[in-house]
Amino acid sequence: MDEKVTQPQKYVGFDTITTQIENRLLKRGFSLNVMVVGRSGLGKSTLINTLFSSKLVDSSGRRRADLPVEKTTEIKVSSHVLTENNVRLNINVIDTPGFGDQINNDKCWEPLVKYIKEQYSQYLRKELTAERERYIPDTRVHCVLYFLAPNGQPLSQTDVQALRKLSEIANVIPVIAKSDSLTLEERSEYKKLLQNEFIRHNFNIYPYDSDDLYDDERQLNEDIKSLIPFAVVGSDKEIVINGEMVRGRKTRWGAINVEDVSQCEFVFLRDFLTRTHLQDLIETTSMVHYEGFRSKQLIALKENAGNRQSTAEMRSQQSSESIYQRA
Repeated sequence: MDEKVTQPQKYVGFDTITTQIENRLLKRGFSLNVMVVGRSGLGKSTLINTLFSSKLVDSSGRRRADLPVEKTTEIKVSSHVLTENNVRLNINVIDTPGFGDQINNDKCWEPLVKYIKEQYSQYLRKELTAERERYIPDTRVHCVLYFLAPNGQPLSQTDVQALRKLSEIANVIPVIAKSDSLTLEERSEYKKLLQNEFIRHNFNIYPYDSDDLYDDERQLNEDIKSLIPFAVVGSDKEIVINGEMVRGRKTRWGAINVEDVSQCEFVFLRDFLTRTHLQDLIETTSMVHYEGFRSKQLIALKENAGNRQSTAEMRSQQSSESIYQRA
C-alpha cells in the first residue's frame, strides 16, 4: 500500500523527537570496544593513545628484543571514560599481547575468536533472562584494528588465517603500522599488494556494502575502501615543526607530523573511526555480527530441544510397548 505524505497545516512539534532521542542518549553515554591485534613492536598502544588523544593503554609487548615473549596470546582489557562536549564515551581497549610472537603461531587467533564469541554469548544470556536489565552492558567487540608490519611482503599464513576468522565475526580494519619506515613509493606499492591480497582471499573487510545506504554514504565507503589498509604513524609526544606544536616524532632523518595527510593516513583513520562511522561500527556489530551469532544459537537450542523431545517420546513409546507385551 502506498503511503500518503501529508504536511500538517500548523506546527505540531513531533520534529523535536530527534532532540529528545539525543538527550536520552547523552544521558546514557556510548560504549566503544576496540580490539588491537598484531605482533609486538608495531606501536599498537601508541596508536590507540594517539587516536583518542589520551593515555589509555601502556605497552603490553616487549620493549627489547632480548626480553621473553608471551607463551600464548593473552587478552587484556583496559576501560576508560572520555568526555567531549557533553558526550560520554565508555571505551574498552582489548589488547592481545603475544599474538604472532611465537616460532609456531598455529591457531594463535583462537583466543581472540573465543573472546569475541564469549561477549556475544554473555549478551545473549542477559537478553534471554526473565528479568533482564533495562540497558544491558555492551562488551561486544565493535572494531578489530589489525596491525600489519611495514615489510612490503605478502600476507603471512598467520595473517591470512587470522583475518579470515576475525572478519567472519567482527568489523576488521587493517592498518600498516609504522608506515614512516617506508618511502611514499614503497607505501603505495605495499598498499596495492595488500589490497590485492584481501581480494584474493575474499576477506570481509569493514565497511560493508548495503542497499540501505544513501548515495553520499556509498561514495564515502568507496573512498574509505580505496585507503584500506590505512598507512599510519602514532605518537604520544608533541614536537615543534616550523614553529608549530604538533603531535609527531623526530628522528635523525627528520620529523613527522602524524596529522599531516601528506606524510601518513592517521587523520583518515581517526575520522573514519570517530567522526563518520562510530555509530555504524556499533550498529553493524549488533545487527550483523551479533544477530548472526544469536540466530545460530537459537536455532541450535530449538533443534536440541526438538531432539530431546523426540528422544523422550521414543522412550515413552518403547516403554508402553514393553508393558503391552508383558500384559
